[in-house]
Amino acid sequence: MKKTVLILAFLCCVITNSKAQVVGVDVGNIAPEIDLPDTKGEKIALSSLRGTLVLIDFWASWCGPCIKEQPLLIKLNNAYPDKLSIYGVSMDTKKPLWTGAIAKGKLPWTNVSDLKYWQSPVVSDYMLQSVPLNFLIDKNGIILAKNIHGQALEAKIKELLEVQ
Repeated sequence: MKKTVLILAFLCCVITNSKAQVVGVDVGNIAPEIDLPDTKGEKIALSSLRGTLVLIDFWASWCGPCIKEQPLLIKLNNAYPDKLSIYGVSMDTKKPLWTGAIAKGKLPWTNVSDLKYWQSPVVSDYMLQSVPLNFLIDKNGIILAKNIHGQALEAKIKELLEVQ
């Protein structure tokens, strides 16, 4: 009897631990924290956007596909102003290029960068190998989708927000 109870307790612990959420970059994981300065030098934490659907958008001023996707992001930002937050993380190393691209694109959302490019800790935390790269996270910071662009991104956001 004692042995049976111990086995059941062990199995219970294994099952409980295997379902625990972890910080990581796979769908279902808790998105790693990012806390970088914005264009004014003020740090803005990703977690400060909790409570809304968040699109983490890794981009750079020199990245053609990144710039090409910005009109869609502006459209989504305007369509869901109270339900969707965009958190742009620039991989630029020169502040004038970064801020110039924000001004030229008229990007109204939170934009951050530590201007360290591939030496940034965010690169390893998010296993960043190239841009564009994005992560869609729910109001609790859980990754719902990653690296989706264009119509697939628009459809996923619409599906998630119009159900609420």
